[in-house]
Amino acid sequence: MSRHTDDRPRRTGVRALCAALAALTVAGAAAAGASAGWRSVASMTVAVLGTLAVAGWRDRVPVVPVGAAVAVASALGTVFGDPPVQRQSTGLATLVEIAATMLLLCLLARYAPARAAVALCPVLGVLAATVILRLQVPPTWLETAAQCAFFALGAIVAGAIGGYLRSLESRRLRSVREARRAQRLELARDLHDFVAHDVSGIVVLAQAAQVIGADRPEKVLPILRQIETAGLQALGSMDRTVRMLDDSTGRERAGEAQTQAYGLPEIADVVDRFREAGRAEVRAEVALTDEQIAGVPREVASTAHRIVVEALTNVRRHAAATPLVTVRVRCGEAGAAPVLTVSVTNGAPSITESGGGLLGEGGRHGGGTGLAGLAERAEAVGGSLEYGPCGAGGWRVSARLPLD
Repeated sequence: MSRHTDDRPRRTGVRALCAALAALTVAGAAAAGASAGWRSVASMTVAVLGTLAVAGWRDRVPVVPVGAAVAVASALGTVFGDPPVQRQSTGLATLVEIAATMLLLCLLARYAPARAAVALCPVLGVLAATVILRLQVPPTWLETAAQCAFFALGAIVAGAIGGYLRSLESRRLRSVREARRAQRLELARDLHDFVAHDVSGIVVLAQAAQVIGADRPEKVLPILRQIETAGLQALGSMDRTVRMLDDSTGRERAGEAQTQAYGLPEIADVVDRFREAGRAEVRAEVALTDEQIAGVPREVASTAHRIVVEALTNVRRHAAATPLVTVRVRCGEAGAAPVLTVSVTNGAPSITESGGGLLGEGGRHGGGTGLAGLAERAEAVGGSLEYGPCGAGGWRVSARLPLD
């Protein structure tokens, strides 16, 4: 399977920070309850703890019920809250609750289901804008509206930020789906080439068997074995490829040319063209004999070729100033099964030259989806694709593709 850069340390750090802030909130509420008023402190505590729970554990806590609970607690605190005990302490608790409610509004706009977000975010916005009325109700309606409108503007900004982040994620997922659909269509075109080659070989062998069968029957058995091998190989190609073709209704990209199926021998041409077009030193370590190349299934060889093409394209786009690129293709063993290992590694871009940074697929700032689609293709043939930082500022793409 594909493996992106592990974000568990970052997630653990966020959760540790949320837990520390939650403990600090509970301790501060217990200390300030008498001076600020227990009802104000209670609604503030619910708002802060609910926001921290969503921020740190949104994959484990029910986001919408937590938001609803915060809304109910805030509404009760505004309607039934006591007058300020000490204006400074009560005002601080009120401002903390307003900030927590706005942050929760942003998180709900980003992560809650769309219908729930549309229903709940306006409610939280109104509550965040009216919490300030606990301290003092202005003498006129105009002043009251102006005071609430100031905080409502903050709630609108928080909701807009959450909605914008949600739209970015939606576009990213849509682009990934489109890339996968394009890979499926490309794989379907390859299936035609793979199976057509095997079937044409079967036809030729069958015709040869008919010609020599009458005069030299001892030659027919080896030909039948070759026919069987070619047929099994065609069936294997179809079985592995059809797993990817669960969506055959997608349209080809406008103007996209039909892609020819390439294999391992063409990798040398790709490396040569990359070497000629750039300034980096390119080391090609293709440790394969002719016999090993002949034993690699064509869909595996085509996948290996496209992995090299995609990786070198990312190097040219995002690390053009790298001094060294290494391409390795070799056959090996993974347990008891033979595998084809493909890796493309580049060093950190030279600081003395201008060039793109390492923003390739799956990187910290990358927005492409080429490797995401190839990872699914590698899985379709029973392999895996991994990519991520390597060494001091380098990048590595590695695939293991089974030969069975």
